Amino acid sequence: MSLDLPPPTLVQDARGLGRLLDDLDGQHEIAVDTEADSFFSYREKVCLVQITVEDRDYLVDPLAGFDMRPLGHMLADPQKIKVFHDGEYDILILKRDFDFEFKNLFDTRVAAATLGSQNPGLASVLLEHFQVQLDKSMQRSNWGQRPLTDKQIRYARLDTHFLIDLMREQKAQLEARSRAMIVAGECLRLEQLVPPEPVFDPDGFARIKGARELGPVERQVLRELFILRERIARETDQPPFRIVNNETLIAVAKAQPRFPADLSKVGGFSWKQSRKMGDDVVAAVARGLQLGPLRQVTEVKSKDGTSELSDEEIELHERLKNWRKAQGEKMGVDAAYMLNRHVLLRLARARPRDAEALTHIDGLLEWQIQSFGPEILTVVERFESDVASGAFNPKKRRNRWRR
Repeated sequence: MSLDLPPPTLVQDARGLGRLLDDLDGQHEIAVDTEADSFFSYREKVCLVQITVEDRDYLVDPLAGFDMRPLGHMLADPQKIKVFHDGEYDILILKRDFDFEFKNLFDTRVAAATLGSQNPGLASVLLEHFQVQLDKSMQRSNWGQRPLTDKQIRYARLDTHFLIDLMREQKAQLEARSRAMIVAGECLRLEQLVPPEPVFDPDGFARIKGARELGPVERQVLRELFILRERIARETDQPPFRIVNNETLIAVAKAQPRFPADLSKVGGFSWKQSRKMGDDVVAAVARGLQLGPLRQVTEVKSKDGTSELSDEEIELHERLKNWRKAQGEKMGVDAAYMLNRHVLLRLARARPRDAEALTHIDGLLEWQIQSFGPEILTVVERFESDVASGAFNPKKRRNRWRR
């Protein structure tokens, strides 16, 4: 497909937004994407909103200082389909930054995965459907800088330009294969997302690769370094990984330098870093040594939510996950879209015994109950039988960080 496209329309003031909204008013299908500066800011912000209707591409600049709220009426209009590709992150930051709400979403990545694509990323999907080769070199560019470069503009507009045509093709395929309800259920979940509160957890150092292998004193030092990195990142408005990467934090925790000059001997710690924050790093190491061995760490919540489950509930959750994986493989569908992880957790907690109990599981949709209800109940029934007979021997699954 030829990419000889007219230039996109830049929206940089309230008047330009008004013209865009006039265009959107008569549209039924609208493609949306965002660019943020997560690789350059402590708390990322929406730096660009890309919108496509028919063959027209718009780039809306939230950093230009005009009121973005009128755009929210379009996003919340249930009569208009808003098309995203892998839209979870976009939806979360648009809700967080502008308090937008969403109705009637369609996610082309979800659709691609539901149709069996092994590579549902935008570049792969567009190449497959339209023979379009995307240049992803600008993906991590600094979208907070102004003015935008011509290359950034060309890159950004292509993220939405083909989404409406892609959606139309996918909808026909989904209907033909009786899978439209899978995408609809996942898109309903996306509409209901709530942005999490950004809270720093000082015990989050426990997630760093290699932290588990450290001795008790090294753990304490690492925790202090982790806290220091967060403070510097916040004060300088940079993402923490740009201050010091995780591998270097581990190396410093092991080396425990007493003087800033000693940092030059630590792998990954540059002379520039040593000059900027050597005193603070050495002070953090000293605090860790003074506090003494950290023999037990507060358990960090697992990303899948199982850290709040009992041992029996974790076992049932694992069995349900294994069943879901097998079901996804049988259908050629990403298992996460058969039943999302939140529903799996609720099933593990509720341990439903009959079809009536399934109807009370929040997020478990009618089509899922009809398609999978008997199999879910069979998994639960076998589990309960194992518990009653003593065949299930609870194991301590939580790592207590003891030596």
